[in-house]
Order: sequence, then structure tokens, then C-alpha cells
Amino acid sequence: MIWMENPMAVMWENLMRNHNKSFKSLFYSTDSSSYGDVDSPNLIPQLSPLANSVVSRCSKILQVSTEELQHGFDSELPIGVKGLLTYARNLLEFCSFKALEKLSKSQDYLSDKEFRRLTYDMMLAWEAPSVEHEMEDGDEDEDEDEGSLFYSSSTNMALQVDVDKTVGPEAFARIAPACVLVADIITVHNLFDALTNSSGHRLHFLVYDKYIRSIDKVIKNSKHMLETSIGDLQLDDGEVVIDVDGTVPTQPVLQHIGMSAWPGRLILTNYALYFESLGVGTYEKAVRYDLATDMKQVIKPDLTGPLGARLFDKAVMYKSTSVAEPVYFEFPEFKANLRRDYWLDICLEIFRAHKFIRKYNHKEIQKSEVLSRAILGIIRYRAVREAFQFFSSHYKTLLAFNLAETLPRGDVILETLSSRLTNLTTVADKRFSGIVDTKRQLTMSPASVVALARLGFISPEAADIYEAAAVDSDIRIGETNPLEVAVRKSILDTGRAQAAQATVDQVKVEGIDTNITVMKELLFPILESVGCLLHLASWKDFYRSAAFLLVACYIILRGWIQYVFPSIFVFFATLMLWRRHFKSGRPLEAFRVTPAPNRNAVEQLLTLQEAIAQFESLIQAGNIVLLKIRALLLALSPQATEKVAILLVFMAGVLAFVPPKHIFLVVFVELYTREMPYRKQSSERWLRRIREWWVKIPAAPVQLVKPIDNKKVK
Repeated sequence: MIWMENPMAVMWENLMRNHNKSFKSLFYSTDSSSYGDVDSPNLIPQLSPLANSVVSRCSKILQVSTEELQHGFDSELPIGVKGLLTYARNLLEFCSFKALEKLSKSQDYLSDKEFRRLTYDMMLAWEAPSVEHEMEDGDEDEDEDEGSLFYSSSTNMALQVDVDKTVGPEAFARIAPACVLVADIITVHNLFDALTNSSGHRLHFLVYDKYIRSIDKVIKNSKHMLETSIGDLQLDDGEVVIDVDGTVPTQPVLQHIGMSAWPGRLILTNYALYFESLGVGTYEKAVRYDLATDMKQVIKPDLTGPLGARLFDKAVMYKSTSVAEPVYFEFPEFKANLRRDYWLDICLEIFRAHKFIRKYNHKEIQKSEVLSRAILGIIRYRAVREAFQFFSSHYKTLLAFNLAETLPRGDVILETLSSRLTNLTTVADKRFSGIVDTKRQLTMSPASVVALARLGFISPEAADIYEAAAVDSDIRIGETNPLEVAVRKSILDTGRAQAAQATVDQVKVEGIDTNITVMKELLFPILESVGCLLHLASWKDFYRSAAFLLVACYIILRGWIQYVFPSIFVFFATLMLWRRHFKSGRPLEAFRVTPAPNRNAVEQLLTLQEAIAQFESLIQAGNIVLLKIRALLLALSPQATEKVAILLVFMAGVLAFVPPKHIFLVVFVELYTREMPYRKQSSERWLRRIREWWVKIPAAPVQLVKPIDNKKVK
């Protein structure tokens, strides 16, 4: 019996081991392929086994030995990137970037599963490049119990097969931008957040693989769209179609102009929006809406509906000096407004890219690189949107120029990008003029333009120019370039801004009465101080009021009044610094407010109506004052105008010849002693005479003219 059980146990153990190895092969390819065998005898002792595997595959791609790669790293790069602590990681970056540069020359490399596996392994190796970083349980992976072979989803399978083999944000931000189709250095952190929002901020291979395959699918669909669905659209030189909507009958695009609406097809290029109205079985001639020229364009979300009614929040409004009235593009759908938001994002990205070009006066190859960068950003955005149903929110957009508009220090990012583009242009002009400088071309190149040219989005003539060019990413081996520094500082500021905004969202309260109560409590010290001054000015307590008057007059006459506000500022600064150094770390007690009694909806509407009526009365009173002043200036009441003119001349003489402190003293004493028992009756009599004089002044006439309806004239 024992002899029979042992063979069965061995068979079952072998079967389970084979199953485990088959699942591991999804993540760690060990077959001999175009990237070479990982069991190379020429291992580099400073590198970990995974890093040696990556370098070995890179050597097969580059068709050089690992020794030659290491020698090239030692000879080509400066001493500063070859320190003991960073040697392994920088050597890995050197081999990886060279291999990626060669692989990117192929038009269909994104569809190669070995490319996806290699780039993911590069990220894993970047996190543990040297022998010291080798995982402690690395040799025991094959013998571990991998759990059940059946999972509810592919993502769960990825989590259970090998939970340790995931990529963090730093490795992704370092390796992914080296391939311009995969990520942009400005948005790479937001891209990582989008891909890992449900996996604990760690990137799994299945998610990464799905993202790359989605990019490949979007690129192929875009190229097919260029060939089949554009029709007779007349495009300028260098104009590339980015996306088309409205071709499916169940998902039309409606163009609203005034009271009219018409279905059609909306096309976005890197220079303009085109709308082709749907005729009888065919599309009519396209109407072009420019995004490149500065024509005071406004692109924003808006409401629209039938017959000009503003009912549905599903439209993009375009307005410029080239159109007589705003144009609305409606994207009807039953759920939410996701189509509208997507088109709003990509239209704004192209518009802001051209705004960036105009601001920094970029020409020729600079302009092409900026627009190509925007196009690649839209492709990546579409890939994430279609693969993971991800839609950008504030601070999380995947479009570089949109992100720079919303990020703190976004202007610094654009300035740094502009400086880099200027350096690229100097080299590109040499290449176009026929001067060949191979080393400089390898160092500087318009990476996004080259990538689009190799994908076939640019005309064949331009593609021939870039055929032998080297794709140079924003990443430098062993260095942190200024663009990375600007992005990191912006990320830090973004985190602080989001944390501050979270506190703002927590303290927001609803209801007019509640907000007024909170404001009164916050302004209580100021209101209490003003109340004390008014109490002193009422002379209800004669001795205190007289003492305050004498002290105030002495301060004014001595010229100390100019030190009052500086003293207040110094007091608050001292209070804040004391709180900063002696109360730091202690939680701030919540500000307690007793809210007003709750009111129902009808009572709140009545309160709002009363507040609006009071505000309207204040505006009317202000208009009457302005109209009476106009009447005085234009001598509508001659006697009153003479008195005001004499008063103004007298005040001018006083301001010209009397010292300011004496003027301030007289004004203060006049205002402060009005309620004094000895002056109260005379003050009331003079104020009454002034009010009566003001009532006698007529208001200047006003005539309301109805605006001319341009639509009826047409």
C-alpha cells in the first residue's frame, strides 16, 4: 500500500508544479526568443539575477555582448553616474534605454508580448538592480503554495500568483517615459494612479499588459480611421486626424447654432475642429472651427437642448471672433456626460498646445514636437479610457497641457519644456540643413515627432526624414533633468493643495442662516471691537468716552497714528510665530458654532427672496446717488452746484496747506463728539439740513433702450 501511494503522490506533486510553472510563465518568460536566453554565462556580478536577465535580453536586442554593454557604459558616461551606490541601477538604465531606442524603430512593437514583458521586467529590475536588493525569498518562489488555480478574475489571479512582483511609482515613472508611446514625463504619475487605483498603488503585469495592448489597439483604429472614414475632408499640410465621433447612428453629434440643430460628424485634428452635416445619405462640406490661430476662442461645457432650450448638460460650446454666434456640439447619451467630457478634454488639449506654441514663439520642428506630444497624450488617454473606463478629474488628467493649466507651478513645467524644445530645435535645424552630426543627433531629437512618423501618422515625405533618427526620451541615465524636477515640485504642491481642499470641503455648511451664523462667530472679535468704539462714541459713559478722546487726540498730535497699523501687524505676526513654535503638533480645536433653528424649504425661499429684495434696494439707492452726483457735475441744479464747487475749492485749500495730522484730528473729533451732550442737538440739526438739501437735488435722466435683435435683422 505504501509502495502504491508514493507514485501517486509524486505524480500529483509534479502535476501541481507544472501548473504553477505555467502560471509563472505569464509573468517571467524564460523561453529562448528574440530577446535571448536568460541563462547567459556572462553575468555582471554587481547586478541582481533579474537585472542580469534584463541586461542579457538587451544585449541580444542590440546584438552585442554584455561585456561590451558594460564597457560602453564605463566609457561613454561621466564618472558622476558610476558611483558605488548607483552603479547597478545606472548600468541597467543604460542597457534598457539603448534597447528601447532600437525596439522603437519597429512599427508594431507594442503588439509584441515579449516587448511588454521586457519593459515590465525593466521596472522590476530597476527597483532591485543590485545583489543587495535581491529579494530574500527569491529562491523559494517555485516551491511556494500558489493557492487555488481558479480565480474570479484575471486581476485576482495576478494578485495571487505572485504578490511581490509588482511595480512601484518611482520605477514606472523612470522606465515608462523612456518609450514615448507608453508615457509622458509630465503625466506619468497620474497615469500610474489611473492604472493602480484599485490595486494598492502597485502596478501588476496584467494591468500593464492590458494598457499597452489598448494603446496598440487605439493606434491601429486611428490609422484605419485615417484611411476609410474621412472621405473628402481637405486637410492642410501636417494636419493629422486625431478622433472622429458621430459616425454611429445610435451615437450622433448635434450641432446647435441659434434655434437650429443638425446631426453630423465631428472630427478633431491637431489644428481644428470639423463638422460635416449629414445630408441625404452623404456628408456635406465640412465647416472648420480653428483651434490654432489666436481668435479669442472659448471652449467650455454648456447646456443645450431642442429649440435653444438649455436642458441637457451634454454640450461643448465653441466661440471665437470667426463665428457670428456660439456653436454648440451636443453629445446625446442616456448616462452621465462622459462623451462630452472626453471631447472637451481633447479639444482643450489641442487648443492649449497651440496657446503654448504662441506664448513661447515656437517654430517649425518645435511646433511639430509640441503637437505630436499632444497627439500622443490623447492616444494614451483614449487607451486608458477604453481599457479601464477611467475618466479624468481635477489634478488627475492624462493630458500634459491640460494638466499644466491646473497644476500648481504648471507654468514652471511649461517654461522648462519650452527651454528643452529650444535645445532640440538647434540640433534639428542642423539635420534639416544637411549637416550630419551623429553624436548630437543621438543626444537630442524630437522624440514625439519621430514616434508619429514611424507609426505612419505623418506624411511619407516627412517620415523619410525621420527614418534614421534616434528617439530620445525625457529621461537621462543617472540624472534628474529639470523637467523631472519641475514635475516633482508640482506634485508636492498638488498634494498640499488637495489636503487643504479636503479641509475646505469638510467645513462647508448648507443653509443661508447657518452660513450667516458661522460668519458672525468668525467675525466676533472685529464686531466686538467695533461695538466698543460705537459705545464710546455714544457718550453713554462720559468719563470713559472723554478719556478715550484725550488719548486719541494725544496720539494723533504726537504723530503716533502712523505706527498703529504696523503695531497691529507685528502683534499678529508674534502671535502666529508663538503658535508655530510652542503649539505646533497639537490638534486645533474645532470652532464651535450654535446654528440657527432649522427652516423648511419654503421659509428658506422666503428668506432668500427678502435678501434679494434688500440687495435690489441697495443697488437702487446706489444708482440714485450716482445720478444725483451726475446732476451736480452737469449743473442740473445751479444753486446746489455752486455750493458744491465752493466746498470743493475750500477742501482743496485745506488739503494743500494744512498738515495731514491736523486734518485727521479735526475729522476724528467731529465724528466722535457728535453724540456728546453739548453737541447732540446741533449735530442732529445740521444732519437734517444736509438730508433736506440732498433731497432737493434732482437725478439725471436715464433712458432704457431695447437691444436690436440681430436674428430678426438677418
